[in-house]
Amino acid sequence: MLTIEIVSDVVCPWCFIGLRRIDAAIALVRRDIPDFHCTKRWLPFFLNPDTPPEGEPYLPFLVAKFGGVEQVEALFERVRDAGRPYGLTYAFEKIALRANTLRAHRLIHWAQQRGDAEQLVERLFAAQFQRGEHVGDIGLLAAIAGECGYPADEVAAYLASDQDAELVRAMEAEIRAVGIRQVPTFIVDRRRVVVGAEDPAVLAEAIRETLARP
Repeated sequence: MLTIEIVSDVVCPWCFIGLRRIDAAIALVRRDIPDFHCTKRWLPFFLNPDTPPEGEPYLPFLVAKFGGVEQVEALFERVRDAGRPYGLTYAFEKIALRANTLRAHRLIHWAQQRGDAEQLVERLFAAQFQRGEHVGDIGLLAAIAGECGYPADEVAAYLASDQDAELVRAMEAEIRAVGIRQVPTFIVDRRRVVVGAEDPAVLAEAIRETLARP
């Protein structure tokens, strides 16, 4: 069984699309290899590492970064167009705050110690891009964890502490140290790397190539 590690950040709109594209790629591989199975693991990346813990206004940051409202709207439209074939809708207008994602990454790490975190990751992306929720807020993250079947009170206590904060920061630093600068990045069985939310056919070929190697 292959392990596909997905380097991503929950405030990256292309990472949401990347999640859909890797699923489509896996479906393509299964057309030829019906019994193909893989495990997904998420690795942390801080798209905006300087974000204050409480977050900061979303649209003003983007306007300053990309040079104007028109440029930001064009970026939003490109993302919407890319997401539409995969059934994704984006509600950028609902997002008030640019979140610091350390707590979200800690929650994903915590969940992965207990099994598959895919449902949780999916819900975090929906919170950010479809509901406009503040994914840096402990109460919200605990509630999302509860929706996904985890003990919300335990999650809230965990996130209120500093447990695993340095570990997650170290994991992210290690990812940058090997040269990863763009998300999503897909690492297939630690043998093949695909950078960006590539077309499912490209991702599927990376999986097939890895399977073909002894």
